[in-house]
Amino acid sequence: MTLYVKLCGNRSMEDLKTVSETTADFVGVIFADSKRKVNPVQLQTWLSLHPLSPGQKLVGVFVQPDLTELEQILEVVPLDIIQLHGKETPSFVLNLKEIFNIPIWKAIHHQQEGLKYMRAFESLVDGYVIDSKVKGAWGGTGIKFDWEAVPDYTEEAMRQGLPCLIAGGVRPENISELLQKHPLGIDVSSGIETNEQKDKSKIQKLLRQVMTHEISR
Repeated sequence: MTLYVKLCGNRSMEDLKTVSETTADFVGVIFADSKRKVNPVQLQTWLSLHPLSPGQKLVGVFVQPDLTELEQILEVVPLDIIQLHGKETPSFVLNLKEIFNIPIWKAIHHQQEGLKYMRAFESLVDGYVIDSKVKGAWGGTGIKFDWEAVPDYTEEAMRQGLPCLIAGGVRPENISELLQKHPLGIDVSSGIETNEQKDKSKIQKLLRQVMTHEISR
């Protein structure tokens, strides 16, 4: 089974160029309030100059978006997946799917009831991202959660037949620890940055470890 890799939080044309030249499966951009938030019109220009590699999918990250916002962004940016990273409800997800007919991932913040939340979205979403629960932040904190819980999230995702990516504090320096828990995928943002830019050497180091893990399985 291939381990999915998502490189998220791309905030410049240089970032996009860097990640589009990698073997990452998913390229993430942030539309929620964040230091990594991108302008959809600018993003459209970047993509025209540096299109993603064949097979790569573009993931747009939102926090409790309204329908007008989504509609306006989808008119200019060819998103393959919408990732919801807030307190969106199952009924909201169902409404989005009926209107936009696009795959939706739901971010679940690790907590005691994390598996319960995953089950609440069963048959409604197309994938999950498990992230750290940090007060005052939806994501992108660079803080890891207790990875001992990863096998439980993985098992639930496999039961539902969906991908499940682990986010929050994943870095080249600690990814070997995470890979020992056999996740279905990883989602990395701050861990592959230097001075708030995507760092090609860090990305290569991370991807080499993923490849080595894949070969050894």
